[in-house]
Amino acid sequence: MPAGPPLAVVRAGGVEDVRRTLAEASRTGTPVVTRGAGTGLAGAAAAAPGEIVLDVSGLDRILAIDPVDQVARVEPGVITAELDRAAAAFGLMYAPDPGSVATCTIGGNIATNAGGLRGARYGVTRDSVLALDVVLADGTLLHVGRNTVKGVAGLDLTGLIVGSEGTLGVVVGATLRLLPRPTRIATAVAYFASVADAAAAATGLGAATLRPAVLELVDAKTLAAIDALRGTGHAERGAALLLVQADGFGAAEELEAAAAVLARTATALTTTTDPAVAAELAAARRDALPAIEARGRALIEDIAVPRSRLAEAIGGVHAIAADTGTDIYTFAHAGDGNLHPIIRLDSDAEPGTVPPAAQRAADDIFALALSLGGTVTAEHGIGLLKRHWLERELDPAALALQRRIKALFDPAGILNPGKAI
Repeated sequence: MPAGPPLAVVRAGGVEDVRRTLAEASRTGTPVVTRGAGTGLAGAAAAAPGEIVLDVSGLDRILAIDPVDQVARVEPGVITAELDRAAAAFGLMYAPDPGSVATCTIGGNIATNAGGLRGARYGVTRDSVLALDVVLADGTLLHVGRNTVKGVAGLDLTGLIVGSEGTLGVVVGATLRLLPRPTRIATAVAYFASVADAAAAATGLGAATLRPAVLELVDAKTLAAIDALRGTGHAERGAALLLVQADGFGAAEELEAAAAVLARTATALTTTTDPAVAAELAAARRDALPAIEARGRALIEDIAVPRSRLAEAIGGVHAIAADTGTDIYTFAHAGDGNLHPIIRLDSDAEPGTVPPAAQRAADDIFALALSLGGTVTAEHGIGLLKRHWLERELDPAALALQRRIKALFDPAGILNPGKAI
């Protein structure tokens, strides 16, 4: 939590407001923190005293959807789920599906390179961004990227800006790739006697050359929290759950093959092609974070490891919980090795602070990720919370180069200082 309120808040109503704000901030050397919906989890949109908050959530228009070229032109304040709903009218979808899809914005997704439940098959935000309109630190409006699916002219500045957490420029427009909306979805929920068995089954799907659209894992503590919140009985059926979804014309056939792999070790298995039943089954994953937060304030972490080491990572997180005496819940995008260990904080913890035991657990989790050949953040970003871990993950020469690139985009260092890099 910042030490005090920011210097000012600018609620941009258009691109010109963004340009004027940055030009003046550049002239006076005033730091600027860009903010959208504020759903980020690494503190990248938190402003300190003396800094300007540039709120771009008011730039919220879907400018165009082209069903032939399958692209959308949007402003940064568009809610992610609203873009997906608009695309659905044309038989299309916007593939990135963060857990906060109903509230997060496209601009924030671009800033953090957000992932989500469909990442295993459809990739992350960067895979759906074709072009960007960006205002640089001095107020210059820049267009990068292209309107075509393919293109290799010049360096990939678009890919560089995606995931830069507001440190290189302010995104004021985006051209996004849309995909045909799946006509069929088949869903399975499998329960297992242990998290290790569930993780091994997830790895087994990959070994069988299967790539579901959704492959999610939930551990026993999280299942118990969901049961307490919703009155369900997940924890009675197993110590871990896998949610698997296949989509497209061959969805049923693909799920049948996946179910054959899961059935080898599952204690219970349910499959369906009925959308209503599928929604009920998927709720076990969608309810995970609300169920944990219903028990108190939480530190929501985000690491990734090679998929083959998923079981080791989850086992390591459980060992860290025992060693530090902290209450840790774990669910994962198992299809891409992305874990979310959620550390529940004591009710008497000061707001805006992380108690020492919880911080030690978080640091141990980050060290675990690196020891397994993984990363300290897969989709939430570095922000403020993980800056000191960046130097442990990145090659020193690579980090130095990134900081030189930052200086080229932002010579005065006014864009989101102290964040990301």
